[in-house]
Amino acid sequence: MSDKQQRVIKELVSSYGRTYAEEAGIRLKNTPQPLYRTLVLALLLSARIRASTALAAARALYDAGMRDPRRMAAATWQQRVDALGRGGYRRYDERTATQLGDGAELLTERCGGDLRRLREEADGDVAQLRGLLQEVPGIGPAGANIFLREAQSVWPEAAPYIDSKALDGARRLDLPDEPDQLVKIAGSTEPARLAAALVRAALDKEVVEQVLGKAG
Repeated sequence: MSDKQQRVIKELVSSYGRTYAEEAGIRLKNTPQPLYRTLVLALLLSARIRASTALAAARALYDAGMRDPRRMAAATWQQRVDALGRGGYRRYDERTATQLGDGAELLTERCGGDLRRLREEADGDVAQLRGLLQEVPGIGPAGANIFLREAQSVWPEAAPYIDSKALDGARRLDLPDEPDQLVKIAGSTEPARLAAALVRAALDKEVVEQVLGKAG
């Protein structure tokens, strides 16, 4: 661990450590609605689309009342398409509207719309939990990773969850590409904030340039 690495992480988290859930207006707690909204956000972010568009679409779905699996399933396909469109999520809106409806129905039937039941089923096995999440339509490996990066703040058995995308950001910043080493350098920083900041570095070279410039 070098002083330079500590400065880089401090600058990175200070400037870019806001979680994606926070940016979408989600106050993440270990309760059904914010967990579901975070899963929807993960689905939207996992597509090949700008993060800002996915965030806007997540907010639009919430504003349209689709805040939990029951309401999402009760909405018509066209209502879901329209909400996604208001968020600018037009490239994948029809397929995503279908996935959101199918996923909401599955979650309602399987766990009463409460993702905590999947957590209980996994019983601390993060790999199993990742697999259970991927049974939800529209949630693939990337979506499961995004959800767990965010949810680790309230599901501590998943922490530190620093996935391959976050490690890409670490490499771009000349930081270690081992999660345990990154967490050690980050000290008391919440792993969810560290992971979100590293992902932003992976996605935007300007983030890398700014952080490295300020960290000296």
